[in-house]
Parts: sequence; C-alpha cells; structure tokens
Amino acid sequence: MLQIIGLVVVLGSVILGYTMHHGKMMVLWQPTEFIIIGGAGLGSFIMANPPSVLKASMAASMALLKANPFTKKAYGELLQALFEVFQTARKDGLIALEAHIEEPHKSAIFSKYPGFLHHHHAVVFLCDTLKVLLTGAVEDHHLAEILDLDLERLHEEEHQVPAAINMVSDAMPGFGIVAAVLGVVITMGSIGGAASEIGNKVAAALVGTFLGILLSYGMIGPFAKAIESRQRAEGSYMNCIRTALLSFARGDAPMTCVEFARRNIEPADRPSFAELEGLTRKKAA
Repeated sequence: MLQIIGLVVVLGSVILGYTMHHGKMMVLWQPTEFIIIGGAGLGSFIMANPPSVLKASMAASMALLKANPFTKKAYGELLQALFEVFQTARKDGLIALEAHIEEPHKSAIFSKYPGFLHHHHAVVFLCDTLKVLLTGAVEDHHLAEILDLDLERLHEEEHQVPAAINMVSDAMPGFGIVAAVLGVVITMGSIGGAASEIGNKVAAALVGTFLGILLSYGMIGPFAKAIESRQRAEGSYMNCIRTALLSFARGDAPMTCVEFARRNIEPADRPSFAELEGLTRKKAA
C-alpha cells in the first residue's frame, strides 16, 4: 500500500510541477515512446532471467500490494509456536514431534498457528532442522553451519528478484535515449517542414528521455528496493527461528529458547518480555 501512495506522490509532484509551468499534458502523451521504452525494458528483463526468476518477480510484485506479514503479531505467534514445540519435546521427547514435523499442515500444534503455516520457507526450515535433531547425529557447531548454509542459499535465491528488477531500472535511461535518438532521426527526416511540426517531433523525442529517467529513479528502482526490504523482513523472521533452534539444540529450556529468539527480533517488532511471558503462560496452561 505504501508503494502505491509513493507512486501517487511521485507522479502527482511531476505532473503538478509541469502544469504549474504551463506545460500541456497532451505533449507528454507519446504512445510510441511508451512502446519503445516499455517494450525494450520488458524484453531485456525476459532475456536476462530464467523462468523461475520471472515467476518469482511476479509473485514478489503482487505481494507488495498486501501489508507486510512480518509484524509484531506474527512474531508473537511464532514465539508461541516455538515454545509449544520445544515444550512438547521436553515433556515427551523428540520422538513426540515426529508426526508434527512430517506433516506440519496436519499437525495439531502447527494448525493453531495459521500465520506461521502460511510462511512456507519458515515451516520447511523448522521442520527439516527438527528432523535432523531427531536423528541425534549432528553436533551443535555442525548444526549452526547447516542452518547458515540453508539461509544463505535462500537469501541468494531471493536476491535474484530485486537484482533483476534493478537491472531494468539501470537500463531505463539508456532506453530513453534510444527513444529520443529515434525521435531525432524522425525529426531530421522532416527538417524542411513547418516549424510547428518539427517542434512537436522534438518534444516527442525529449519525452522519451524524460520517461526513461522517471521510470528508472521514480518507479522501478524504488519498487526493487521495496521488494528487497520485504525480503530482509523475511530474513529476520528466519533468523529468529535459527536462534531458537540453536538454543534448543544446546539443551536450553523452552522459555530460554524463545527468549533468545525474541532478542533476535528488530526492536520495532519485538514483543516485550512481559508479553512473551503472557504468551508462553497461555500455552503452558
């Protein structure tokens, strides 16, 4: 939603300033310039990226239309889920978690936390790590290495999306120049015509340069940055789980595990210790 508000502010400011200088809006309406720049940008995006990145880019773009899911409430639910999982393992042994981690979407524990189940990467990360712990064949420092490797690969995969969009953003001014040069070529072809006709063609060519720069710095670049910020939020969520798992693997008490996880949350989204106590007491009851 903030992205839409920001886009409205950018376009509104540019159009308002232009019209205050007595600019005519119809001069900016140059469909051919839009086709050249937009088509070239889309084509380069398709050429440079595999289908998986194209699909992920579409999904990430649509996700920006929704509110950030990694809120204080989401972290509170995550801490509750982790506490209940660790508490079950402490009471009944790790073997009691086997049915829950094999089919988490059918689990009596995880089904209480639909917000957590909605985050596919987080569910897989937690359950796969608990399966490793269930085997009992991994030492603490090896477990940390496994978790770091998993998160690093996930980060590399997700980073491809903003990197691909940024590539298009960087190319937009160049495509704007291409459109402007083509406009100048057309202008030179009618150099013997009326001055008004030549002026209109020059204006159309300059619109190409304007459009390329505006798309780059006012739309596509900030759009890629917004996707990157959303991915950082997911990374913090995953690191919260990582911290709790390492604490659990050391043999810490469930409350200690979730406290370590709580300290790993950004201050703006972090539940207070009193709030954490309230959540865990509710689950213990």
